[in-house]
Amino acid sequence: MSDLPALPVTFRPGRTRAVLLTAGVVIFVVISAISLLLELGPGERLSFIVTGGLIFWVLARLARVRVVADESGVTVVNIAGRRRLDWAEILRVNLRPGDPWVFLDLSDGTSLPALGIQPGIAKERAIADARTLRTLVEARSVRDPEQDQG
Repeated sequence: MSDLPALPVTFRPGRTRAVLLTAGVVIFVVISAISLLLELGPGERLSFIVTGGLIFWVLARLARVRVVADESGVTVVNIAGRRRLDWAEILRVNLRPGDPWVFLDLSDGTSLPALGIQPGIAKERAIADARTLRTLVEARSVRDPEQDQG
């Protein structure tokens, strides 16, 4: 088990996050600058700045995705929500060729997308992160042996 990282560990698409946040700041600054350069009334100027802020907010929401593994389980933070899972709830960690992100097969029969591990810009990093999470799940999941036989 020495191959396992020390917990807590956070998986997130670092390059994608940097691109999204940088783009958000640039878009906000450019739209705000345009609103100041044009001869606009205060309401129109404010609407430009609010639009730039809204675009930044959306990109920041896209950049917030992550998967956090700690001693008691995994927290998956996606664009619109957050879900806390115990280790035993995760049956399998999947990242198949062509998948946009990792999927977690859960004990309730559902599958949860984990956008914090995505092969978009950094494919090798996503594969390594998926393997690490899979190893953590296998090492930390305590399942009832009688349930596995039945």
